[in-house]
Amino acid sequence: MLAAATAFAAPAAAQLVGIYRNGMESKGQLAQITKLSGYSCARNGTGHALRVVVGKRTKECSYRTLAVGRDLEIAATERLLSGTPKALRKSTFLALNLRAGGGARYQFAVFPLQRKAQLRKIHADGTIDYLDIEKGLKQVQGVDKANKLRLRAFNVTKGDEKGNCRIRAFVGNKLVSNVVDEGAGDLQGRASGFSVGSAKIANGAEASFDDVVVRVPSPF
Repeated sequence: MLAAATAFAAPAAAQLVGIYRNGMESKGQLAQITKLSGYSCARNGTGHALRVVVGKRTKECSYRTLAVGRDLEIAATERLLSGTPKALRKSTFLALNLRAGGGARYQFAVFPLQRKAQLRKIHADGTIDYLDIEKGLKQVQGVDKANKLRLRAFNVTKGDEKGNCRIRAFVGNKLVSNVVDEGAGDLQGRASGFSVGSAKIANGAEASFDDVVVRVPSPF
């Protein structure tokens, strides 16, 4: 199912409506997921998830869903798989992306072996603004275990924060980050999706992605 998201007024406590779901269970569902970026990325279906392997000379493999829009929330179940080389596991992250396009995006990245999360604003030139960093998160799970991640980016249309973007990130039911970006206009992309990668070359990193859901603020 595909729906383009309208720019709703979006308070932090907005009610949400699902516009896209993908359980990665069929060839048709897998075909809806397309590569957004990454020099060498291999993928296949496992029958219940999308498995991604990062290849040579590649730091990150990023994929997009069919759902596009400015004010979106994306959720997914992500796993760092045991096929990842041991030397690479600590530096490997699993991520969700919103407002992606032209190399820029909001990104919520979780490091399973560090139990750390970063909320990032990545610019088209590759520079990164770290909007929030949280450590010692017991909710972050290790190798082959499910990390239920959620990222929300809604523009605010009322009050002192009008015109800014309120970004919230969750691991499971725990709110990990809740920040306001005053430079929301810097990101013009509208793609939603997910990634696996590392700050260094991530050759051999493996991850799976499942239960992807995209929601928008309810207009009612």
